Amino acid sequence: MNHFNLSFPKDFLWGGATAANQIEGAYNIGGKGLSVDDVLERINPKDRDKGLHLPFPSSTDIKEALENQESRHFPKRYGIDFYHRYKEDIALFKEMGFKTFRISIAWTRIFPNGIEAEPNEAGLAFYDDLLDELLYNDIQPIVTLSHYEMPLHLSMEYGGWTNRKVIDYFVRYAETVLDRYKKKVKYWITFNEINSILMSPFISGGILSDQVKDDHVLQATYQAAHHQFIASALAVEACHRLVPDGQIGCMVLGMINYPNSPHPEDVLAAFQDQHKTFFFTDVQVRGHYPAYMNRFFAEHGVRIETQPDDAAILQNNLVDFVSLSYYMSTVAARPETAGEQAAGNILTNMKNPYLSASDWGWQIDPVGLRTLLNMFYERYEKPLFIVENGLGAFDKVEEDGRIHDQYRINYLKQHIEQMKEAIGDGVELLGYTSWGPIDLVSFSTSEMSKRYGFIHVDLDDEGNGTLKRRRKDSFYWYKKVIASNGENL
Repeated sequence: MNHFNLSFPKDFLWGGATAANQIEGAYNIGGKGLSVDDVLERINPKDRDKGLHLPFPSSTDIKEALENQESRHFPKRYGIDFYHRYKEDIALFKEMGFKTFRISIAWTRIFPNGIEAEPNEAGLAFYDDLLDELLYNDIQPIVTLSHYEMPLHLSMEYGGWTNRKVIDYFVRYAETVLDRYKKKVKYWITFNEINSILMSPFISGGILSDQVKDDHVLQATYQAAHHQFIASALAVEACHRLVPDGQIGCMVLGMINYPNSPHPEDVLAAFQDQHKTFFFTDVQVRGHYPAYMNRFFAEHGVRIETQPDDAAILQNNLVDFVSLSYYMSTVAARPETAGEQAAGNILTNMKNPYLSASDWGWQIDPVGLRTLLNMFYERYEKPLFIVENGLGAFDKVEEDGRIHDQYRINYLKQHIEQMKEAIGDGVELLGYTSWGPIDLVSFSTSEMSKRYGFIHVDLDDEGNGTLKRRRKDSFYWYKKVIASNGENL
């Protein structure tokens, strides 16, 4: 057998990905409760170049946000009004030829505070209609159960995912939607970017800064992560039980870490940084904690509280596939090595001199995607799914209404080329859903001016605009990509 294939599989799932909290809006309609995202304030543009802006608020900060009725300061409360416009938007996805569309279900539309005994029927009905519309247009839905949409009540009153009781509330929510939509959804994802809790304890874990004992943030985040691992495994069990023909996967923020130099200590630093990503997939794919974490926990004073059944729960409920987001690579170095900072990079601040960067300072590394896909597939031998990849950039609307976003086409083209190379390397790849196929509210800064979409939305950072949808140049380009199954780039 001396052959390899550089083409995408016939049933490859091309599409796009969004999150409820960044597009739906309608935060106080249909019985929806408040989530952690509804209290995230838009970043001031003058602070934009200082990094990723992942807030770690206190209870006092949240109470102040709840008293602030200026919705324009909290753009995720109104999003792009997908809640009322999803039919129009899905028609545009259909026009592009989408095979699949990744959504998330807002937990607070189903259980407004997370603790109710019965689900909110209006919320369930909304997703019934949304899923039906996708299926009517021959677009297969992929559903993320938890995409930064934790009920605010569970954060304020329970300490977020640090509290083991939250597992039961999540499992009730997961079982409710798995059972409700079992005939409509084949592909499910448990937690979006589950490793992001290390960077964003509040958005990812619902943890408030004044709830952390003795300022031991690592203890709180890894304990919360353990509870998410158990909740994820129980959701896997529920999916396999309730959706016999379904597939359910984990999802991580895919990072590849390069050493700053061939110095052995730089190489070791990069290797250890890579474990920060692999730890989260190791637990969910292999079903147990990896040995390399024992030393890390000991050296950082982290003690995970577990229950006797936890090991069996993890071992017996392995995910069916591994999905990931990919936006950038990072550079690691021994502590004494100084380097120019790359403000946008997520895990480390070393700048890679061989890479260019986006308008937001995120370093662009298509080859890193190929490398990372190979690392994941070699490690797990499970199907992989790229469920987020895209370029956040400033877009200009010309006088004739057109948007010429060749920079976005170039970015996506280079990444798709490297996906094809990875397939040639033997990687089993299920699909590709570009992030933000329609402009949406930014995850980290809550801006609209950071645009990802093939479809422009007339809305500015202050919440002004008609919400009119416009096709960008990249819309027509991606349509050709899908029609040719990735051959016409």
